[in-house]
Amino acid sequence: MTEGVPRYTAREAIDLVTSGFTELPDPASPVGPVRPASPAIAASPASSVREFGPDGPLSWQGYDASRARAAARTGEEESVVCGTATVGGTATVLISFEFGFLGGSLGERTGDRLEAAYVYAREHRLPVVSLVATGGSRMQEGMRALVQLQRVARQSTLTREAGLPQIAVLRDPTTGGGWATLGAGADVVLALPGAQVGFAGSRVRPPDADPAAYTAEAQLAAGAVDAVMPPAELPGLLGLWLQLLSRPSAEPVPPPPALADTDQPATGWEAVGNARSPQRPRATAYLDAYLDRRAAISGDRCGGTDDGMLCGFGVLKDGKDGGRTVAYAAQTGTATRPAGYRTAARLIRLADRLRIPVLTLVDTPGAANDAEAERQGAGAAIADVFGAMAAARTPLTTLLIGEGGSGGALALAAPDNTWATPDSYFSVIAPELAAAILKRPPEEVRATADQLRIRPQDLVDLGVVRGIVEPSKSPS
Repeated sequence: MTEGVPRYTAREAIDLVTSGFTELPDPASPVGPVRPASPAIAASPASSVREFGPDGPLSWQGYDASRARAAARTGEEESVVCGTATVGGTATVLISFEFGFLGGSLGERTGDRLEAAYVYAREHRLPVVSLVATGGSRMQEGMRALVQLQRVARQSTLTREAGLPQIAVLRDPTTGGGWATLGAGADVVLALPGAQVGFAGSRVRPPDADPAAYTAEAQLAAGAVDAVMPPAELPGLLGLWLQLLSRPSAEPVPPPPALADTDQPATGWEAVGNARSPQRPRATAYLDAYLDRRAAISGDRCGGTDDGMLCGFGVLKDGKDGGRTVAYAAQTGTATRPAGYRTAARLIRLADRLRIPVLTLVDTPGAANDAEAERQGAGAAIADVFGAMAAARTPLTTLLIGEGGSGGALALAAPDNTWATPDSYFSVIAPELAAAILKRPPEEVRATADQLRIRPQDLVDLGVVRGIVEPSKSPS
């Protein structure tokens, strides 16, 4: 046990997030093979449950006795408790692991319960919340336990295909296959402070492994967890996430109004100066003015984060569209890192799957082009965002709020629904770099900016943007 980190029982974890819980009936083991719900996903070996003699499929001596002691100690019949509850006003299917029952390990009966919970969620169109605390697959059942991970992954995939959100809350500890399926495979991953989180449990890691790397905080820094919050804050944040992810909408959102009362620039170089001004409103100001009750996702799930890319969901403020959920991906004026693009692609695909409209705010001098960015796969990451935007079926809206530097900015621009503020510009390349490539002297940079036709009004004439947004009201 991690020192000073509480280990909640399954029921205590449930009580952290809801005051009402109705347990689902314990599923009866199917007699024959179970037909897969989707022809695209073949039945796994665990889809047909067999009857075994004493001590399970391996006849592991003492296994039945261990189960009986675990049941007597915890009051539970299995390592997972499944049911329905209302969390923050949203009805949900709730899955909670009991670590005191054989280390919260997954066995075949655990798989029965998890499968039944996911099926119930799809039948009743409910999101799934997993309160995870597990040591992995159950040794006493051998490979029959391990293949439950395929079974769980299949159910999670079918639920994802059904357009239902999945949220994981990582408790202490979350390791092994439970982390690699229910945990890391969720749409949004929250964690309690100090929780052990990692594929390798404490007893199977290399002897020289740094234990600090196997924590919720380390996983947050590595882009595998969206937020770490104390137990007292969990009900509010979980309730907010459930509300945000359960409100589909088929209509695009309007672009935000401009926050600065800036005249349209007379020259291309003036447009560059306006966009680069330290006084120009940035993404955070636009998000604050446009959205209420935001919740952020963090990380690319590949080991990286980028503070220069803000991604998440929020509620549109007052107006005829007020109250709608909006997904946002917003650049903050820095050179965007590969992790930022991958996080944005993750956000766009999640919003598309849940049918939530997307707003992107473009503001970058361009993609990061240092050696480390290349090693991290800058080109592939940018291509991933282009692909996510091109494939999205949910409506997309883009507002150019500052610098639009080449393909690193265009990747986040909605085809046919991009708008610009008066204090912005969009260019195939920065004017200084264009002049350098053309071997022009520095004094010709300004003329080059004009030739590139990068002003907002030029972009309208060229058909690159639909229009220029104005302030919602003139200052008095």
